Amino acid sequence: MRSFEWKTVSQWLGYLLKAVTLMIFIFPFLWMISTSLQTFRETMSFPPTWIPATPQWGNFAEAMNAGPFLTYFRNSAVVTGSIIILQFMIMIPAAYSFAKYKFHGKTVLFGLILLAFMIPGQVTFIPVYLMMADWGLVKTLLPQIIPFISNAFGIFLLRQYFMQIPEEIIEAARLDNANEFKIMWRIMIPMSKPALATIGLFSFVSHWNDYFWPLVMTDSAAVRPLTLGIAMLRETEGISNWHIIMAGNVILVVPILLVYLFCSKHIVKAFVYSGIK
Repeated sequence: MRSFEWKTVSQWLGYLLKAVTLMIFIFPFLWMISTSLQTFRETMSFPPTWIPATPQWGNFAEAMNAGPFLTYFRNSAVVTGSIIILQFMIMIPAAYSFAKYKFHGKTVLFGLILLAFMIPGQVTFIPVYLMMADWGLVKTLLPQIIPFISNAFGIFLLRQYFMQIPEEIIEAARLDNANEFKIMWRIMIPMSKPALATIGLFSFVSHWNDYFWPLVMTDSAAVRPLTLGIAMLRETEGISNWHIIMAGNVILVVPILLVYLFCSKHIVKAFVYSGIK
């Protein structure tokens, strides 16, 4: 009986811990959404207003009209989409080579990729900026794209996934006169969709939310992404207009939530089948 009671108590404690952890993570999002629908007076009230009396949907339109938001949104979409496409074009052949080929210097080259994965962007931004300035690219979107077209983490994760695909499948395809491109396109990519979706989501979130690199690499509104546009709301709307600022943050977060909902099932499969925890 005592063991049964202790098991029941431990289960309830586990549920409570999960609920507390969930609230810690979800509270800022709920507060952001609530504030984005409030009036200025409600954002300044004490005690704080949790549920607005009348949702102010016009806050989103006001946030978008505070600056060239369509330009910011387009820049973020172009930069993020270009990075993901170029990363896949480089990452898939590289991961396939490291997983299924034997060649001289393979260990050294893979070690360099892991080393690149460990070096933060804050270490390299000065020489990269000087190089982009010398090339005359600072006033374009390219400085936000070129340094990230190679994804070291993606090559590592995809290589681990490719290594789990049986060699017999590839050999059977070669016996059917399939070239290496066809093997990657018809076999490796379809069997690695969970890993590709995971890498794509991580890359999307990282570059869609990136603030530091665009701040350094841009000097005009024509090439700034949405993250800098949201940050500039504090200057255009004033630091007290939190309802407008939070409305802009909601606009920034919505694409991430949509992409996550689309990729969530693939992410679970990737971590289950690849053995990565």
